[in-house]
Amino acid sequence: MPRRTGGFIGHRGLQAPDPPTAVTPTASIEEVSVAFTAPSDVGDDAITGFVVQVSTDGTDYSAGSNTGTSSPIVVSSLTGGAAATAKVWAINDYGTSAPSDASVSFTPESTANRGVFAGGIGDKDVMDYINISSTGNASDFGDLSVARDNIAVGSLASATRGVFGGGLPGSTYSDVMDYITIASTGNATDFGNLVVGRYALASLSSATRGIFAGGFSGSRDDEIDYITISSTGNATDFGNLTTAGNGVSGLASTTRGVILGFRTNNDPAVENRIDYITIGSTGNASDFGNLTQAKYVGATLSNNTRGIFAGGYTGSAVVNEIEYITIGSTGNATDFGDLSINNLELAGVSSSARGVFGGGTGPTNIMEYITIGSAGNVTDFGDLTVARNQLGGTSNSHGGLS
Repeated sequence: MPRRTGGFIGHRGLQAPDPPTAVTPTASIEEVSVAFTAPSDVGDDAITGFVVQVSTDGTDYSAGSNTGTSSPIVVSSLTGGAAATAKVWAINDYGTSAPSDASVSFTPESTANRGVFAGGIGDKDVMDYINISSTGNASDFGDLSVARDNIAVGSLASATRGVFGGGLPGSTYSDVMDYITIASTGNATDFGNLVVGRYALASLSSATRGIFAGGFSGSRDDEIDYITISSTGNATDFGNLTTAGNGVSGLASTTRGVILGFRTNNDPAVENRIDYITIGSTGNASDFGNLTQAKYVGATLSNNTRGIFAGGYTGSAVVNEIEYITIGSTGNATDFGDLSINNLELAGVSSSARGVFGGGTGPTNIMEYITIGSAGNVTDFGDLTVARNQLGGTSNSHGGLS
């Protein structure tokens, strides 16, 4: 423990505190909340405060700082997307402690996280966008290359490009895939064609590969297709779901894709089935577990560890339930909270911290959000530009990316 003030010969110098311990960061939107344990040895006087400083290189702790009198202390105005660590110092009237050990690495979320909602009954052309990290009404992005509803549900995008697939332009089963550059605005561009034209299908992706699964193509389909997001061209066969189904939704971590919420040809016609695949390979899906109840046409979103399924139709009732899974394991879903209304045929977009649901039954223009890492009911976000259901959604910060 450092001595900050000298003493007479033969006398102990007056001392600053020991450093804090158990430094634990919790990152959010361009800020971090740093919790810590105050030292038991406070030196020769009571602790008057603490200083938290942040480093992006592990050496220079000047990327951000703040002071406080107790744990936790929030450091704001950090650079979103930049990994960092934090240290904490304790202060008394005789000086400042040595620094704590560095925290584990954390990454504040960027305000550049953009979600895009596309198509749907109410306006089959329209695409609108939001800043996921804030709240407010959506803005016009542009138009799809082919106006349609029943677009694939689930986020399929790299950090720069979003892809929408399938749907119903009218009475035909669309095989259209079109893409957008998420950070800009403008109309979608043709990407290529699905292996099988269909609607009410699921989509998901890693940073490089996109997946479309299930749907209705005149009958319920078990087809899984894949694309390379950075190129254009037709989809390639990946394998098959454990059962044919439509009204399915998709979500992903960086390595694993999950498809859930099946309307099938089986009896009962609505199942609580959850399937999973390894995105980087090919092959048939495997059983993951079960939803809390059988339902389909709900919305999905995820960060890299947790997947969320919200709303849907049981075959007899529209529900407001939100449930979650841990993507890296297998097992049954767990209750998360509730939507503000009973809702189906909505879409979800997400960042690493926040998920936003938009549209749905009615149709409606509501958007509402959750914090993915916790549990609880939704909070109002704002409104879509047009009320609609059977829409799709994607983002440049979903769970398949990081």
